[in-house]
Formats: sequence, structure tokens, C-alpha cells
Amino acid sequence: MADETENKLKDEKITEDNDATLTEEIVEDDQAVQEEIDPKQLELDKALSQVSSLEDQLLRSQAEIQNIQQRHAREVQNVRKYDGQELASAVLPAVDNLERALLVESEDAVAQQIKTGVEMTLKTLVQALTDNGISETGEVGELFDPTKHQAIQSVSSDEVDSDQIASVLQKGYMLQDRVLRPAMVAVAK
Repeated sequence: MADETENKLKDEKITEDNDATLTEEIVEDDQAVQEEIDPKQLELDKALSQVSSLEDQLLRSQAEIQNIQQRHAREVQNVRKYDGQELASAVLPAVDNLERALLVESEDAVAQQIKTGVEMTLKTLVQALTDNGISETGEVGELFDPTKHQAIQSVSSDEVDSDQIASVLQKGYMLQDRVLRPAMVAVAK
């Protein structure tokens, strides 16, 4: 029985040695295969990483270009929309002065001719303003809007309701949706 046990132990030892040898051979084979695959796989992984990075950069660049084009289009649109703002602001005092000149009463023929010339000039200026998108704001009876009107005083009025414009002290003007000059008004209480 001792011989059998000894034989069994020898067989187990041989089996263990064989298993260890096989394991070492498999590990060595795996390492050899990995060494063959690893440089190629690493190169492939690196190339794929670069492609991914470049795709990301391309998408970001395209998005940035699109944003720049949209911003530029909005700026051009605003420039076109509000193109005459400075000129209109410079012309408005002349319109005010011509309107004041027409308020002066005169009875002689020469003064009437001058008044007719002033009316024609005013009409031409007002038409030019209208043609360029400039409109008046602030009429009696209009609801007071603090974005378009500047309240100079508040008055009692039987002609208009509360919070409506009772009188206009100076006309206001708008270019499209932008206030060039707020109307100076008296608001009914």
C-alpha cells in the first residue's frame, strides 16, 4: 500500500509538473501572440483615437463657423434695419423747428408764402422719415407707454381716460421697433 501511495504521489507530482509546464508554455505563447498583436493593436487604437479626436474638432469647427455666420447675418440685418438712426436723430430737431414755425400766425402775403414753403419742406422731410421706417409716437388719447413716452406732468382731463395721453409737448419718433426719441407728454390722472 505504501508503494501505491508513493506511486500516486509521484503521478500527482508529474501531473503537477506537466500542468505547470503547460501553463508556462501557454503563458509564453499568449505573450508571444500579444507581442505580435499589441504593436498593431496599439497602432490601430492610436489611429482610431486620432480619427475620433479629429472628427470632434471638425464638428466643433463646423458649429463655430455656423455660429459666426448666424451672428454676422443678425448684425447685417440690424445694420440694415437701423441704418438711418443717426441721420434721423439729426433731422428731428429741424422737423420740430419747422412745426413751430407753422404755429406762428401771419396775415400778410409774404409771410403766407414763407409759411407755404415751410409746409412743403416739412411735408418732404416727414415723407422721407416715413419712407425710411420712422414713425411718430405719442398722440392724444393713446395709452401711456413708458418705453415710448416720457411723462412730464400728470393732469386732470375730461377728454381722455386715466393713464392716457392728455397732451403732447414734443412728438416722439421710432425707427422700426426702436425708440429714437420718446414723446414728452402730459398724462391724465
